[in-house]
Amino acid sequence: MAALLEIRDLGVEFRTPAGVVKAVNGVSFDVGRGEVVALVGESGSGKSVTALSVLQLIAQPPGRIAGGRVLFEGCDLLALDEAAIRHVRGRRIAMVFQEPMTSLNPVLSIGRQMTEALRLHLGLSAAAARQRAVALLDQVGIAEPQRRLRQYPHQLSGGMRQRVMIAMALSCEPELIIADEPTTALDVTIQAQILEIMQDLCRRLGVALLIITHNLGIVARYADRVNVMYAGRIVESGPAAALYRRPAHPYTVGLLNSVPRLDRPRGRPLEPIPGSPPDLHLLPAGCAFAPRCSLAEAPCRIAPPPLRALGDGQASACFEVERLLAGVPA
Repeated sequence: MAALLEIRDLGVEFRTPAGVVKAVNGVSFDVGRGEVVALVGESGSGKSVTALSVLQLIAQPPGRIAGGRVLFEGCDLLALDEAAIRHVRGRRIAMVFQEPMTSLNPVLSIGRQMTEALRLHLGLSAAAARQRAVALLDQVGIAEPQRRLRQYPHQLSGGMRQRVMIAMALSCEPELIIADEPTTALDVTIQAQILEIMQDLCRRLGVALLIITHNLGIVARYADRVNVMYAGRIVESGPAAALYRRPAHPYTVGLLNSVPRLDRPRGRPLEPIPGSPPDLHLLPAGCAFAPRCSLAEAPCRIAPPPLRALGDGQASACFEVERLLAGVPA
């Protein structure tokens, strides 16, 4: 069966006073129907830019989609004009943005913002749109939905605003939801509630979910498959369980070692990845992770390694992957 979303060799550039930045460089991955796929990496790795490119939300200028295809049910979204892509945004592909306080309009009521998309995309009357908005707020666990519709974003807590964003994303019954760091700035209890709501709704409604995050705890619990990004490229991909059991790229190993885990001895210190992410204006000729990698050898500094299949759906862009999997020290 063909994937719902197919991203092929996507490239996105930004023109800056210091030169051209290749924020996304040859990224390819799929999202199947009803599947939860995670895009993981440090800040600046290209995750959000990849997500925004799907719906042509890159500001042009200074940004530019330099190449590649984004196929949604076989249709290349990058080839659509503005009028055509508007029918896809919100209706067939919805997005939950990183910070709801800046995504919701502060001068419009919650009800006005929720019913607008329903009336535009589904052609509902004002009364029917309001009735559906009440049902959606109730569905995402917001008490007194009638009253909340009359309120404004600043009158809601961070967790409630994010629930409103999820309700808005689900309002037109999309086939795919893109969630860009949906739990940023929320405490861990609210994070868990938000993610449980999203997973439950996607499972029940058959909606695919592309979740962008740097939180590997989220990935372990909620994702079916994972794509790890570094410096604009995917450096590892595969089923979430396999990636945690047998990470196949030094960067993935570094991410896993730098977060607290219950299966480690008490008191064992975390192991941060040495160095800093590369300057995208001055990427090295070889593997972008080589300056921070203890396994790097001469070939790693000559050309970037291709993403190659390892079996069982896992792939890694590392020349030294065999040494890594064998546990050979640097």
